[in-house]
Amino acid sequence: MKRLVERVALVTGGASGLGRAIALRLAAEGARVVITDVQQELGFTTAEEGGFIFVEQDVSDESRWAQVVNEIDRRLGPLEILVNNAGIVGSATRGGLETISLVDWRRIFAVNVEGVFLGCRAVIPSMKRAGGGSIVNISSIAGHLATPSAIAYGASKAAVRHLSKSVAQYCAEKKLNVRCNSVHPGGVRTPLLNQYIEEISKQRGCTSDQVVADFAASVPLGDLTREEDVAAAVAFLASDDARHVTGFALDVDGGVVHCDTFKR
Repeated sequence: MKRLVERVALVTGGASGLGRAIALRLAAEGARVVITDVQQELGFTTAEEGGFIFVEQDVSDESRWAQVVNEIDRRLGPLEILVNNAGIVGSATRGGLETISLVDWRRIFAVNVEGVFLGCRAVIPSMKRAGGGSIVNISSIAGHLATPSAIAYGASKAAVRHLSKSVAQYCAEKKLNVRCNSVHPGGVRTPLLNQYIEEISKQRGCTSDQVVADFAASVPLGDLTREEDVAAAVAFLASDDARHVTGFALDVDGGVVHCDTFKR
């Protein structure tokens, strides 16, 4: 049974990868989906293929958020679902403590943290008019685990986890009927991860397939997370099935964070 019929949903970073998979799942559940991205040409192509609306957006641009939300409100009505998915990883070769530049650190935080904050803040008035809503922020298992080769990325995803809890409590205290949760995927073969894998393979002097095999071997369930796994978790949190779930950090990682077999 479709759980999101006629609900208006926005997925940032929806032109490709995980965002595209999430948008497709929400649409399959009956939602009217808008995707945004900085990749304009790809965004229009994805929107046409999926039956979405595409709007160009840099999530780190504060003024653009108001414009996007107003346009969605005008075209479809008030927002009921926001998936803050847009994010960047940074360089595997320049991501360590001694090698990352302040410029790179700030850019990662501008997109991964400030973009999420701006999105949460921007949609609240629209969700209030809708009578409530669900915000799902895409974090990462890097928000739980140390990431010495991607120090800004890990710190940014930990910030998203904490921000999500604070937004959830704020909305609950204000009786807004707006829930906020974070989803923490494991390694998903998106274009961003593929780029990171290529850099690591060059560092190690091995093939990208060997790097992927190492990643998979570290997962208790034995394989990498699929885009569809994460999209299903997002659809659940966006739906009334999760009506009493807020402030929750949902790991979709094959057991990496919590299974004892990995910790040994």
